Amino acid sequence: MKQDALYQIGNTPFPCSVLSSIYPDTKQISDKARRLEQEGRIIRLKRGLYVRSAEDGATLIPSLIANHIYGPSYVSMQTALRYYGLIPERVYETQSMTTKHSRTFDTPLGRFSYLSCSADYFPIGIRQEQEAGATYLIATPEKALCDLLLKAAGVNASNVKSLRTFLEADLRFEMDALKDFDTGILTLCHKHALVKNDMIQQLINLIADEQRYV
Repeated sequence: MKQDALYQIGNTPFPCSVLSSIYPDTKQISDKARRLEQEGRIIRLKRGLYVRSAEDGATLIPSLIANHIYGPSYVSMQTALRYYGLIPERVYETQSMTTKHSRTFDTPLGRFSYLSCSADYFPIGIRQEQEAGATYLIATPEKALCDLLLKAAGVNASNVKSLRTFLEADLRFEMDALKDFDTGILTLCHKHALVKNDMIQQLINLIADEQRYV
C-alpha cells in the first residue's frame, strides 16, 4: 500500500477532525472517515474517535487506546498487574481508573472498562510508559493492586491471613514482589480513597511481614 498523509498520525487514537488537517481538500470528512474504515485502514473506537489499523501498519497498543477512549484515566488492576508479570492469567479486557463516572466500551479491539475514583486519589502511584513511539499512563504495581482491592467485589480479606489467601489462591499473585513494594503509595491510597477499605491496611501489614525477612 502506498503511504499517504494518514501515516502521519502514527499509533495514537485521533478524533475525526484530525482527518481534516491531513486531507484538507476533502469537504465531507465524515464520508472520508467511513471510506477509510471500509477500506480497513482505520478502526472506529467510539463516536468521533478512531485509530489506524494494524493492516495499515499501526502498532495497536491497548493501554494507549484506553487512555484516549475515556479520560482522564490510567490503566490499572489486573491489566497492569499482568503487564508487570505479577499475575499469570491473561486479562480479557483493558481495565482503567478514571475521575469520571464508571463506564464500559465495547470496541472492535475488545472491551475497555473504567471504574470511578476521586480526584485526590487519582494521581497517586501512576507513571508514564513509552511504547512504539507513544506514551500512556499506567498504575505502578502498588497502585494497581490497591485499586483492585478497593474495587474487588465479594472479596473478604479483613486480616493478613485472608488477604494472603486471596492473593495466592485467587490472583496467583507473585508474592516475592511484595518485598519491593513502596508502602508509602498504599498509605496515600488508603488516605484518599472514597471508600475506606481495611484490605489496604491489611496489605500494608502483609508487606511489612514480607519485608521483615528480606
